[in-house]
Amino acid sequence: MSYRPIITNVREASSNEKSGLYEFIINLADGTECRAFYNRFQEWKMTNISRLQKTPCPVCRKDFICKCMESFTGELEQQIVENQWIDKALAH
Repeated sequence: MSYRPIITNVREASSNEKSGLYEFIINLADGTECRAFYNRFQEWKMTNISRLQKTPCPVCRKDFICKCMESFTGELEQQIVENQWIDKALAH
């Protein structure tokens, strides 16, 4: 069975509107939390994503730093765009 991340919530953690840099916390259905960095100039683009170390990685099961979530960047970005998660996060 392959891992499929499903976003349940996105919230803004920090921002620098002048430079267009934003940090969002992404909650996934399996309880995993990720930190995603975005640049909004030209168009919204994810520049980096990492798993917050509150639970083991759902892919490799490591309890420490891994880069597994980077392989799901495209899938996560698609969900963020389709469900307008950035607009919802910035509205709060």
